[in-house]
Amino acid sequence: MAGGGKQTSGPRTSVWLAGKPASAPRRGDDQGNLDRDRIVAATIRLLDAEGLEKFSMRRLATELGVTAMSVYWYVDNKDDLLEYALDQICGEMGLPDLSDESADWRDQLRVLAEAYRMTLAAHPWAPRLLGRYLNLGPRSMAYSNATIAVMARSGLPRERITGALAAVFQFVYGFCTIEGLYKERCRAAGVSEDEYFRDVMNVVRDSPEWTETYREAAEVTESWAQGTVAEMRHRDFEYALDVVIAGIEVMRDRAS
Repeated sequence: MAGGGKQTSGPRTSVWLAGKPASAPRRGDDQGNLDRDRIVAATIRLLDAEGLEKFSMRRLATELGVTAMSVYWYVDNKDDLLEYALDQICGEMGLPDLSDESADWRDQLRVLAEAYRMTLAAHPWAPRLLGRYLNLGPRSMAYSNATIAVMARSGLPRERITGALAAVFQFVYGFCTIEGLYKERCRAAGVSEDEYFRDVMNVVRDSPEWTETYREAAEVTESWAQGTVAEMRHRDFEYALDVVIAGIEVMRDRAS
C-alpha cells in the first residue's frame, strides 16, 4: 500500500528520492481499473482544465468516481501526486537525436527550448510546480541530460555549461510564465487573446497623452502588432532565443 495520506517527519525532498516503487501495484477490489497511471492522467486533465488553485484530492476522487481514500492507496499525499504529474508532462518534450554527430548543437538546442515552451504553454500550472519541487523524475532527468549533452557540444568550457543552460531555460520559463498569466487574464475577462489585445490597443490609440508621453513605446508597439497574438508571440520567442544562443557563442569565443 502506498499509504493513507500519512505525514513524514523532517524536510520534504522528493518522491523520487523516497525509495518508492516506480508504479504502485493495482488494488484488487471494486475500484475497477484504478491505478497510479490513471490517477496521474486524471490529475493532469483537472489541472489543465481548472488550474492548480482548484485542485484537491477530493475533486480528483470525484473525477475518477472513487473515494478519496482509494486514491491514497496509490499515492501518499498531494505533493507526491503533483510531482508524478509534473514528471509525466516532461515526457511530452521531444528529444533530439543525440547520436547524430553531424547535427548542429544550435538547432538541437532550439528544438529542446521549443519543446519546453510548448509543454509549459500547454500546462500553465507547471511553472509554479517547477519552482516547488526538485523535479528528479525519469522523464525530467532524460530531458535535462539531453540539454547538457547538447550544450557540451557547443565548445563552452565545462564549468560554464550550467550557466549557459540557465540563460536559455530561465528565459523560456519566464516567457511562458508571462504567456500563461496573459491567457489567464483573457479567460477571466471572457474574451480571446486577440480580442483582449485589440481592446488594449484601441484604448492606447485613443489616448493621445499616452502616445505623446511614451512615443517610443507607442511606435514600437504599432510596428510589432502584426498578425495574431500567437504569431507575434512566436516571432518574439524565436528571435529572443536566437539572441540568447548568439550570446552563448560570443561568450564561448571570448573564453577561448
